[in-house]
Amino acid sequence: MKQRIITASILIPLAIGWLFYLPVEYFSLVAAVLFFLAGREWGRFSSPSSATAFGLSYTAILVVTYYFSPLQLILDGTIQPLVRGILLSAIIWWILALVMIMRYPGFESWWQQRKWLQWLFGLCTLLPFFWSLLVLRGYLFRDDPGAGSWALLFVMSLVWVADTGAYFTGRAFGSRKLLPAVSPNKTIEGLMGGVGAATLLAVVVTVKVHSSAQQSVAIIVSSVLAVLASVLGDLTESLFKRVAGIKDSGSLLPGHGGILDRIDSLTAALPVFVVSYLLLS
Repeated sequence: MKQRIITASILIPLAIGWLFYLPVEYFSLVAAVLFFLAGREWGRFSSPSSATAFGLSYTAILVVTYYFSPLQLILDGTIQPLVRGILLSAIIWWILALVMIMRYPGFESWWQQRKWLQWLFGLCTLLPFFWSLLVLRGYLFRDDPGAGSWALLFVMSLVWVADTGAYFTGRAFGSRKLLPAVSPNKTIEGLMGGVGAATLLAVVVTVKVHSSAQQSVAIIVSSVLAVLASVLGDLTESLFKRVAGIKDSGSLLPGHGGILDRIDSLTAALPVFVVSYLLLS
């Protein structure tokens, strides 16, 4: 617990500075570092016994992917079909991930021994997450740069509030396991409590920002979908760790595990929120 508190006390100010005080160009560079570090950890899922070698190999793949990504389009305030395709592909991937989770154990045999598939799953997880960070921070609210930072903090807060609500509701009322084979501690009651707490936050925010009726509906619906997706992101990483036989994705953050352990919920929540909001607003 002491390690967790010390690490959090260092990370929170850094995260606030990253969100609010860096121009989009430098914000994207920090996001790219997170992208690469998370990708290196993903290599452990496919090869726990030789994690470093495969982690570095996978990072090289991510570097090439990042190099050929049309980053300047976001910085210029445009979204090309390629970027939209990457974001929409996240929805397809998370539907597949839901199937993989629901049918575990037994369904993992078709991908467990195929490293290229696991690396592809990593790209489908991390690349849309990276793009959704940039779209939400630098595109959707490009006329008001500060709004993008607040929007990102809002989605992150949705996930934190949902986690907190799920924890306390699950402790108080949890009796029905959600998916015990993947994550034994999660309950249906906890899920409902988390969604309820996050929905309340979304309603309060829409009232405070005086949004239009259409925008309010877009924010609330996107928020609920994002929270549900955040649970899926958490469960998906738990599935890969369970299959790989490892407890944490890494040890970069003392007391918290690895980068993936901290962003697993956001890897699903952010792309789902961005796509939903783009479609509804």
